[in-house]
Amino acid sequence: MSTDVIMPQMGESIFEGTLTKWLKKTGERVEKDEPLFEISTDKVDAEIPSPVAGVLAEIKVPEGATVQINCVVAVVSEDGSPAAVAAIAAPSPALAQALTQAAPQVPQVPVVMPQMGESITEGTITKWLKQAGERVEKDEPLFEISTDKVDAEIPSPVAGVLAEIKVPEGATVQINTVVALISEDGSAAAVAAATVPPPAPSQALPKVAPLAAPQVVPQAPLADPQAGDGRLRPSPRSSPLVRRIAKENHLDLTRIAGTGAGGRITKEDVLSSLSGQGAEIAAPPASAPQAPLPAPEVPQMQQQVQPLTRMRAIIAQRMVESKQISPHVHTVYKVDMTRIVRLREREKARFEQQNGVKLTYMPFIAAAIVEALAKFPIVNASLRDGSIHYHRGIHLGIAVALEWGLIVPVVKNAEERSFLGLARAIADLASRARSKKLTPEEAEGSTFTLTNSGIFGDEFSMPIINQPNSAILSISGLNKEPVVLTDAEGNDTIAIRSMQHFCLGFDHRLIDGADACKFMSEFKRKLEGWDKQIG
Repeated sequence: MSTDVIMPQMGESIFEGTLTKWLKKTGERVEKDEPLFEISTDKVDAEIPSPVAGVLAEIKVPEGATVQINCVVAVVSEDGSPAAVAAIAAPSPALAQALTQAAPQVPQVPVVMPQMGESITEGTITKWLKQAGERVEKDEPLFEISTDKVDAEIPSPVAGVLAEIKVPEGATVQINTVVALISEDGSAAAVAAATVPPPAPSQALPKVAPLAAPQVVPQAPLADPQAGDGRLRPSPRSSPLVRRIAKENHLDLTRIAGTGAGGRITKEDVLSSLSGQGAEIAAPPASAPQAPLPAPEVPQMQQQVQPLTRMRAIIAQRMVESKQISPHVHTVYKVDMTRIVRLREREKARFEQQNGVKLTYMPFIAAAIVEALAKFPIVNASLRDGSIHYHRGIHLGIAVALEWGLIVPVVKNAEERSFLGLARAIADLASRARSKKLTPEEAEGSTFTLTNSGIFGDEFSMPIINQPNSAILSISGLNKEPVVLTDAEGNDTIAIRSMQHFCLGFDHRLIDGADACKFMSEFKRKLEGWDKQIG
C-alpha cells in the first residue's frame, strides 16, 4: 500500500510552499513522523515529517520547486520490500505510456475537504454539484458539505474539467483529504488522460495522506418486494425532502425510476409517481421462479431504515445534552402586537423600497429582546466551571429552519445595531443559511437564542436551550383575538387585537423565576408600547 505525501498548509493565509531540501532519497527507509523534507513559506521554514513508516518510493517535486498546498510531492510505500518499491516506480508499459503522455498535457489540481473552523476536523460530502467530465469555473460551487457547525457549498479552486471524484456522496472524511481532481486543460484529450484506468487489483493503491481514508456511511439496504430469493436492493439515492414525501404518501422508492444524476430520485420523480405519470422500475418477468414470500408483519406500509444525516445526528446529540445539563423552566407571556402590526402595515412598502430589505416582525422582537437583556444581564449570561459568566456583548442566535435540519446563525453585538441594522443582519444571515453560504464563525458564539415556530402556525411551544446559553425565546403565531380592554376610568370594552404568545425557556440553575418574569414583563412592555423610529 502506498501513501501520498502533500505540501501542507502552514497557516490560513499560506497557499504555497517551496520545497528547499529532501532529507531522504528514493528507495530509503523512513519512519512515521521522521523528517522527510524541508519547506519555506511566507511565514515559516519547517521540516515536514513522514505521515507513515515505509520506503520513499517516488519524489514528485524536486528541490527548489514552489507548489500549491495539498499538491502531492512524494509517495511512500508502506510495504518496504524492493518488489513493492519497484512496482510503484515501474508501472505496466501501457500505464506508463499513458501517464507519460498525460503528464505534460494534464496539469491536475487536487480539491480538498476544507477546514471550516478551528474545531472542525472532518466533513461529510452531501452532494456533488458537478459530475466527472463536466466543465467547472473558478469559484463555481462544486460540492456541498455538512460539518458540526454548518452546511456549505464549496467552490472550485480553479477553472477546468472535473477529472475525477475520489470521495462519493455520503462519505465522511477528515479535513485536507483530496476529494477530487480538476484538469486545468479542458480539452477532450485532457479529460481522457485524466481518466486512465486504475492499476490492476494486485497493485498497491495510494491512500490520501496525512489523514485517514474516507469513511463511507452506507444507507441501509431495502428488501426488494419483487425478488423472491431474498435478495436485497440498496435504498435509492434521494434527498431528505424526497424521502419525507414518499413516507407521507406510503410510496416505495425502490419502485421509482430516478431521473437525477447517477439515478438519484428527484422531487419531480416522486410527484410524477403520485400523479400516476412517473416511470417505475420494471419487475422481474412473471415466468421467473419466485420463492413464496412470508406474510409481512406490517402489510399496510413499507418499512424503511434511513441513517441519520450528519446535521440531524448533531442536533439530536445537542438536544439530549441540553436537557441533561440544564433544568428547564418555561414561562409564557401573551403580547398585544396591534401597535406594531399597524406600524408595519403602514411602513413596509416604504421601508423595503428605501432600504432594500423586507420589514418583518423579527427585528421588532429582536430590538425589544436586546433592550430587555441589557436591563437583565443574567438572562444573557452563562454558567461555566461553577461561575457566572456575564458576556460583554449580546450575540443573538436566530434559528433558521432548513429542509435538511436547523441552523442558528448569530447576530454579533446586537446591542450596537440600529433597528435597520438588525433587520439587515437577520435577513442576510437567514438567506445565506438557506443557500449554504455561512461561515462557521457566523453560526457560533450566541448568548441568547430566538426561535420562530410561529411561521408554521403554532400557538406556543416550549423550546430547548441552545447551550451554552441560559435562555431561549420561542415566538409563536400572530393571531387576531377578542380582548377585554380597560380604560383609565376602569371601563371595560371588547376589541379585536393582534395577539402573540412568547415562551421563555431558561436554565433554573442560573435564572430564578422572578428574574425570568421581570425580563419577560420588560420585553412585553417594549413591544406593546413601541415608540422607536424604524429607519
